[in-house]
Amino acid sequence: GTLLNLRVSDHSRLDSLLLSWDEPEGGAEGYSLALSSLESDTPLQNVSAGPNITSFWFLGLTPGMCYEIEVTATLASMETTSQTVTAQTSPSPVRNLSLSSGGSSAMLRASWTHAQGQRDGYHLALYHSDSQMLVRNVSILPNASTFLFDRLLAGSEYALKVSTLAGSGQASTSIHQWTAPSIPTQLRLSPGSSTSLIASWVGAAGAAWLHFVLHNLLTQKVTTTLSARRGLTSYTFQHLHPGTQYHLVLSATAGPYIVPGPNATSWTYPLSPGNVTLSSAEEQSSLQARWSTPAGERDFYLVTLQEGENSAPTRNISVDGDNSHVTFHGLSPGKQYSVQVTAVAGPYQASARSTAAWTQPLAPSGVSLSSRGSPYSLLASWEEAMGEGYVLALSSVEHPVKNSSVLTGVTNLTYEGLRPGTLYTFEVSTVAGPYTSSPRRIINWTYPLPLEQLTLSNQGHSTSLQASWRPAPAGSTSYTATLWETKSQEQVRNMTVGNNWTNVTFEDLVPGRQYTLEMATMAGSYRSPVRSATDWTYPLAPAGVTLTNTRRPLGLSAFWDKAAGDVDQFQLQLYSKSHPAQRNISVGPNTHNFTFLGLSPGIQYFLKVTALAGPYRSSSHFATEWTYPLSLTNVSVQPGQRPQELHVSWVESGGGRDHLVQLSVAESLSVIRNVSVPRGVTELDLEGLVPGSRYRVEIISQAGPHRTSSQTAIGYTVPLPPLALSASPVSTAWALAVHWETPPGQRDRYLLSMHEEGTSAPARNLEAGKDSTNVTLTQLEPGTCYLVGIWAAAGPYHSLSKNITGCTVPAAPTNLSLTNPGSSSELYTCWNKPPGRRDHYRVTLYSLSTQSRVRVQTLSPDAQNITWTHLEAGSRFSVQVTAVKGSLEAPSTNVTQWTYPLAPANLTLSSPSASALQASWAATGQGAEGYVVDVYDTASSNPVGHVVLSGDARSHIIRNLSPGTHYNVAVRATAGPFHTSTPNLTHCTREYDALLA
Repeated sequence: GTLLNLRVSDHSRLDSLLLSWDEPEGGAEGYSLALSSLESDTPLQNVSAGPNITSFWFLGLTPGMCYEIEVTATLASMETTSQTVTAQTSPSPVRNLSLSSGGSSAMLRASWTHAQGQRDGYHLALYHSDSQMLVRNVSILPNASTFLFDRLLAGSEYALKVSTLAGSGQASTSIHQWTAPSIPTQLRLSPGSSTSLIASWVGAAGAAWLHFVLHNLLTQKVTTTLSARRGLTSYTFQHLHPGTQYHLVLSATAGPYIVPGPNATSWTYPLSPGNVTLSSAEEQSSLQARWSTPAGERDFYLVTLQEGENSAPTRNISVDGDNSHVTFHGLSPGKQYSVQVTAVAGPYQASARSTAAWTQPLAPSGVSLSSRGSPYSLLASWEEAMGEGYVLALSSVEHPVKNSSVLTGVTNLTYEGLRPGTLYTFEVSTVAGPYTSSPRRIINWTYPLPLEQLTLSNQGHSTSLQASWRPAPAGSTSYTATLWETKSQEQVRNMTVGNNWTNVTFEDLVPGRQYTLEMATMAGSYRSPVRSATDWTYPLAPAGVTLTNTRRPLGLSAFWDKAAGDVDQFQLQLYSKSHPAQRNISVGPNTHNFTFLGLSPGIQYFLKVTALAGPYRSSSHFATEWTYPLSLTNVSVQPGQRPQELHVSWVESGGGRDHLVQLSVAESLSVIRNVSVPRGVTELDLEGLVPGSRYRVEIISQAGPHRTSSQTAIGYTVPLPPLALSASPVSTAWALAVHWETPPGQRDRYLLSMHEEGTSAPARNLEAGKDSTNVTLTQLEPGTCYLVGIWAAAGPYHSLSKNITGCTVPAAPTNLSLTNPGSSSELYTCWNKPPGRRDHYRVTLYSLSTQSRVRVQTLSPDAQNITWTHLEAGSRFSVQVTAVKGSLEAPSTNVTQWTYPLAPANLTLSSPSASALQASWAATGQGAEGYVVDVYDTASSNPVGHVVLSGDARSHIIRNLSPGTHYNVAVRATAGPFHTSTPNLTHCTREYDALLA
């Protein structure tokens, strides 16, 4: 055919295409133009053109859409020739393009309204405005209308170009926007000098501009404002006031964004005060500091008073920044001081110091003048006083003044070569700088010399002592005499006599007592070293001396009364005319009796007692007494061959006549039986006694006028065992109650032994009172059998044992649970293993739906779970687990659970009317506890009906439905918390009844 050479262009119009073609050779009678969508192949426009037309505008097209144009030319020969061309309209640009940071410093979100027409996609190009660098180049799907650019630079301007793509065409829209600036961190403001502050910060790259405002906080005025471009990290503020607090506020800007940043506060350094001086004030112990005020400001002055050459701080005073002086009161006298004045502005300081100054000294206190016991020297001492040194002077009436000076730190001085017994005067003054204090004075004596050849004697008297001596050499004023009791150190006499006395007698003293006399020479208030002498007064003879038999074998006891006065010791002489041997015994002064042992029995003895005091002695008259005969030994009381008998035996010690055996009940001490046996018999059986009783046996021997008893022997008859022993468990606790009947006779207590059967653990032993007939054994293991033994005890003896075995109630299982694993025929039971033992578990399952016991299982004692199978669907069950030990049981609590129900069967739907549906179904198995009918609109899936029915229901009519509408219906069988549903069944309600009629 003939080529028409079709050409299509849009001439930058979005909804038009210009079709042009070449006229065929020989011309054409006309043209037929057909425009259709390339995607759907749907004809859109059919146009006819005359013979001389070679172009045509298709208008009202969709931007960005592909079209197919077919041109059919009718030739002059009435033949036709056709040619097809495809073309696409240009896409339209997006509308309402926006680019927003949302306050973010690292993200920009682009959003737009979709372009009209069709498109293949979008192309996004993001540029950094300052560097003109392409940051992002993204192509996205045609249905996207937003895009988030992240990881951008803070405080920077970006340009976004969004292009709509359709085929080879595109339409673009551009927009500019800033990211929010980031705030610089770590802003610091610190002084550079007294007139400058240095501001520094970190992270300045996130803002186009930084703006600073510096405030003078004292005047509340703005001192400096400053704007800095991106990248600057520090700045120095000059020409500020010294010692002044400033506040710096920073903000960051980028495009339309202004973000307040951190702020900082600092002071400029203050200037130090000038011309600091320290001088004496009008008041005593006061100093005044003065200085000149420097330029600038300060918060206050800190005035520090420093003490001594090492300038140790002793006082701190804060004064207002406008002050120029301060006075320190109550300072230590005689001390060197200096002052430091510090100007304080915030945390910064500037200081200046003064020269030293002194306070007026005081005279030393605590001045003393002591002889220290020496007749030839005096020690002068004083307490340390503040100053540089001391001036000293010592004088007496007969001797000239001795002057001396010492430095501070010296607090005593010894004066040697002085005269004994002389009164001296001592003076001391303190020197501090140019000052000297008034003197302190004190007087004292030197010690006198002691007297010589002091003696003390009783001269044969029991109540007096005489003292004599030679006078002391050199001077003295008097003698002091003190008489002491040597042993007790109690003072008896204290007297003072003239220096011309040489003896004195002390009357009314205690006989036999040692005394010590101390004498010294006096001069002023001082005594010479003491001289002493000692002696005893004569003792008095003992009175009331007696000798008695102590009822001990072969023993005599001597007694005597102590006469008035003291003795050092007593000497006892004991002898017998029958034996030549003699005993001499010495005892202490406080002893008034003594027992002689190891003597011969039945012998008469004589005693003399002598009192000794120092080297002096006095004796009593004689006393006499006989010794006792010997008693029997090794008396033994043992149980007899029967519980009603005792066997008594003994060993004879020689001498004596017949023996008398006395039996008494130990508790009452009353004799219940006397048995006389001849000499030579050494054992005896006592019958007819009470079993389990305690008896006392005593055997009496006689020789001369005295009777001697043996040591008392204690014996027990054997007790009888308890009767009718039983052991039963205590239902409320893991314990055993043991009961028995009291046997005849007596006993001290019952002994019980408890042993856990089947273990090697040691037995547990207990005691019960003699009148007890039961005891409860507690803290036992649940479900455990114990062997219990019991016997009666009396003294060291006990009856035959009675034994019995008893078991404790087992512990009930805990935390019992009955769970449904998701089955309609299975349930799972588990429980915690209780403490103690058991023979087995009995697990009982009940059907609450049929009110009957379904199953009973016996499990091992270590079992903790069981699974029940082949159960009725949709039924409620109850389970109980019982721990069994022999005939004893401990049931758990009951727990209940449901099996899953079976879904209803044969669900059918019908529409009895235009507004109703009827659902019918059949029960499966045993049925269910109830049914739930759910109805949904098929088109919208919205619920339109929900009905809960009893387990007897087999159909239900759903009313108030829309005519001619499809509904989904499902019926759920419920059992407890579980339910099982039929599949959804769809049915349509009938049309309006009138129309159908």
